[in-house]
Amino acid sequence: MAQFPCALTIAGSDSSGGAGIQADLKTFAAFGVYGASVITAVTAQNTTGVRAVFEMPCDIVAAQLDAVFEDLPIAAIKIGMLASAEIIHIVADRLRANQITTVVLDTVMLSKSGQALLHDDAITALQAELLPLATLVTPNLPEAARLLNLTAIDDPATAAQALLKFGANAVLLKGGHSTGAEVVDMLVTREERSPTRFCHPRIMTLHTHGTGCTLSSAITALLAQGCSLPTAVDRAITWLQHAIMFAWPLGAGQGPVHHFWQEWPKEFESDICR
Repeated sequence: MAQFPCALTIAGSDSSGGAGIQADLKTFAAFGVYGASVITAVTAQNTTGVRAVFEMPCDIVAAQLDAVFEDLPIAAIKIGMLASAEIIHIVADRLRANQITTVVLDTVMLSKSGQALLHDDAITALQAELLPLATLVTPNLPEAARLLNLTAIDDPATAAQALLKFGANAVLLKGGHSTGAEVVDMLVTREERSPTRFCHPRIMTLHTHGTGCTLSSAITALLAQGCSLPTAVDRAITWLQHAIMFAWPLGAGQGPVHHFWQEWPKEFESDICR
């Protein structure tokens, strides 16, 4: 019997189901990939914002990682919210010990509502320990500025290349926080330092909860299936565009994207301008 590819998400949970572990597992399932999870933090949040964060004890994070690696054939890993330097140390140690070679690192630092999801003193640990292990790093513009100790990103192409100095194999600098009718996501790799630009029209919708988590987990799922990195990035961006177009107008704030837009009946599709 053919084996499903397995992917692992290491991230925080989202009680409203739109981001974090929940979004990652939905995305893996949408791509036909079996998803396992290691929870680093539990958040109390909904579409209007994050109300509370509980960081998992370090020994529990380590135990989850050991349990998964001892039993499942993990083909690719997505890393999201890590919360603390101590958790970063544990994750990096287990990645090295298990010789994991396909890692997508989503540098989660702030929630969409502005809640801090990574301690300030953990930035150095992230730079030193996890970026060198990453197949791909997927910061948005504010996260890239924080990693580079800048107030803002003026030149995305230069910033994307500068991020390679931390040791990652490739950087996808996401342009969603920019302005204008077009969004440009920029991919640079150690082999191809000239950036590859992925351009797409900006979708005017409020409902974008979980877009960063969903994009990085879509790339991870495609890498687990054997796609090349440029192909995985291209296909994941295109897929996410549809997930945003059919996003759910749920809650009083920013609703979640539609992870199963390809499978669910058309009557469930929402108005993107709602």
